[in-house]
Amino acid sequence: MLVTTQRLTAKTIRKHLSRSAARQYASSSNVEHSDVVIVGGGPAGLALAGALGSSKVVQESMRVTLIEAGDLSKTKAWQLPPDAFSNRVSSITNASQQFLRNIGAWSYVDETRTGPVEEMQVWDGVSGARITFSAAEMSLGGQTVSELSRLTENLNLQRALLRKLEESSSVEVVDKVKVESITTDDREGSPWPLLHLSDGRVIRARLLVGADGFNSPVRTYAGIQSYGWAYDTHGIVATLFHAPRSPFMTPNTVAYQRFLPTGPIAFLPISETASTMVWSTKPHLANALKAVQPSVLVDMVNAAFRLPEVSMRYLHDRLIEAHNGGTPITSEQLREEILFREHSHSIDTHSALSSLSAAAEAGIPPEGSESYPPLVKSIQPGTVASFPLRFSHADSYVGEGKGSRTVLIGDAAHTVHPLAGQGLNLGLADAEALAKCIHDSASRGGDIGSYTSLMPYSRARYFENHKMMSAVDKLHKLYSTTAMPIVWARSVGLEVANELDTLKAALMVSAGSHRLDRTPGSIGVGLAASTLENVAKSISDAQVVGQVASGVVQSGLQQLFRTLSSRR
Repeated sequence: MLVTTQRLTAKTIRKHLSRSAARQYASSSNVEHSDVVIVGGGPAGLALAGALGSSKVVQESMRVTLIEAGDLSKTKAWQLPPDAFSNRVSSITNASQQFLRNIGAWSYVDETRTGPVEEMQVWDGVSGARITFSAAEMSLGGQTVSELSRLTENLNLQRALLRKLEESSSVEVVDKVKVESITTDDREGSPWPLLHLSDGRVIRARLLVGADGFNSPVRTYAGIQSYGWAYDTHGIVATLFHAPRSPFMTPNTVAYQRFLPTGPIAFLPISETASTMVWSTKPHLANALKAVQPSVLVDMVNAAFRLPEVSMRYLHDRLIEAHNGGTPITSEQLREEILFREHSHSIDTHSALSSLSAAAEAGIPPEGSESYPPLVKSIQPGTVASFPLRFSHADSYVGEGKGSRTVLIGDAAHTVHPLAGQGLNLGLADAEALAKCIHDSASRGGDIGSYTSLMPYSRARYFENHKMMSAVDKLHKLYSTTAMPIVWARSVGLEVANELDTLKAALMVSAGSHRLDRTPGSIGVGLAASTLENVAKSISDAQVVGQVASGVVQSGLQQLFRTLSSRR
């Protein structure tokens, strides 16, 4: 009996397509079929697999395969003592947490190894202009939040996602297997990816997802070009230990970031006595900092948040000179130099600005103590590492022609400077949007790998990612200069923004601490990323310095009110 397409239900169409595919390839016993093949077992790939595995539509009608070259059993069994932490930590926004809760993964995160960020303080290392973001100031759409984000080790999140995937019968996780090559199968008149694996398996994918990082083989197969550049900057990470905050101070729930001309340094709380450092700086300085004794690095970190920029510049030169063949600097020598420079800047050794005195740690703290992070006492052995930073963005997220039935997420699609801590969150938003796109297409009985079915994902994510990446890139370049007209301009803009609660709320939306809408994959970056970009554009041109303050205010308020009114 013939059944017309009009009368077929979505479920009937899916079963019909699956039976057709099975009949066609029954003779090709060495070729397996999978509806979705995800290459890459990082956070973005695992989150996509988890989201698909939690979809009833996917469970009933689709097969999902995740392929990872590394040993995921080590990640699943990862464990550290309660007083030790991995050096790769990410700030998980409230929007990202909600996505992870929706797919059932957040319940597997060990929350004892996470730290809430209730406040964020950011300031200019040259002028001292400062802006403070607080969860207490957040109230948009009638909703309040208790924290801006939550810090956790990447391995804690990946382990949680893997444990969630153990529950899903529709997702096959294949690890310790490499994709040796990807070829094209044209037997249906249109290209389908064929993955040739190192264990001898060959998998034909209805949809191939590249979650395989910056040097993505999937992106290469799809013929998708990318543009970007390597920054003259390396990121140094380390786990820092310090005394608990004084009973007269707030707990260790404040993130600090100081913008130095050589790059920003961030102090991110993960427990009451431990925090993570991310210091973006020039490669030669990064190499020198990694080579010094741990006690020397401790003093350099403390000074980097407190000592005036001119003296930090001198200390950097001393370290680089010693690293390039001079006499290695000792902790005692560095402390003498810092003490001398604090005296020359009239910094009292018992003040909050002193990086050598733990004044009143257990008593009444000096005035202004909460404007600076706790003084670092030691660094966890083996956690100091560095990596190059770059900007890159794929020309497209969806393959065409010979590269059809491919799509990119996470670092395979984009990489961004870590100064805003948004790289992982952008990847999670990609996974959320793509999972919804696949779910919607499958629910309609559509071809999940077709260009038409994948376009909603591209529309949802490409411009959102671009706006955030562009804003972060401009701010990085803006704060890399010491030219006084630009320093004055950016400082005025920052101080004006700090006085306007409405504009600050818009900037916090840019970090995903609140979502103005419930569109999957939207972390709220559109409004505030545009604001950030406009700020960066305005104050990077010394000729329009006089227009900065009013430009920041008008741009921020106009865009905020326009967005809020359009969403009522």
